[in-house]
Amino acid sequence: MAVIVVSGMAFEARIAAGAGVRVMWRGNEEILASALSNAIGEGCRGLISFGVAGGLAPHLRTGTCIVASTILHDANQFHTDPSWSRNLLEIIPNAVPGAIVGVASPVAHPEAKNALHAATGAAAVDMESHIVASVAAEHGLPVAAIRVITDSASCELPRSVLAALRANGTIDIAAMTRSIMRAPNEVPMLLRTARQAIVSGFVLRRNRRLVGASFGLP
Repeated sequence: MAVIVVSGMAFEARIAAGAGVRVMWRGNEEILASALSNAIGEGCRGLISFGVAGGLAPHLRTGTCIVASTILHDANQFHTDPSWSRNLLEIIPNAVPGAIVGVASPVAHPEAKNALHAATGAAAVDMESHIVASVAAEHGLPVAAIRVITDSASCELPRSVLAALRANGTIDIAAMTRSIMRAPNEVPMLLRTARQAIVSGFVLRRNRRLVGASFGLP
């Protein structure tokens, strides 16, 4: 029986891949939830959300690893498996426990991040963890989440990055290039975002090595 790993981006899924795990990454919410339910029917020990996230808590910096204690979405609150989460916190150096809030679209602006943090108290935001937690609850399976902050609460995501994000988790370089040509003043912001992606990607790869084939599931 495999651990099912859910990521938002194709590069995250490539990092997560390995023996003993089944990796899925998002299409839209309904497609992902349906695919997860089908995969669970083929055998599953637990579900884990794995990838990068946007920072909401002001003190958390790029590269900080959040191990979710709870996963929030609208009025719903899902608790992660205590033993699994505790094990991840012991395995991953400097990992921080905290709530993750799920949203349907990227939260790009500092003002929106601050408002979401004030409303929920969450440390980070992503677009997959709430789907994973909801499906896990429906099937009575343990759930966990490992998310590394890329853009901190004070950082704005450039429009060129948002324009390049495809629904299937890949990057449309042509769309990014067209966006930059329309707004060349975004180049410094884009370079900063690229540096943040390198840092968070390094931490994500390290975490993957540390959690092993079982993704830390006791």
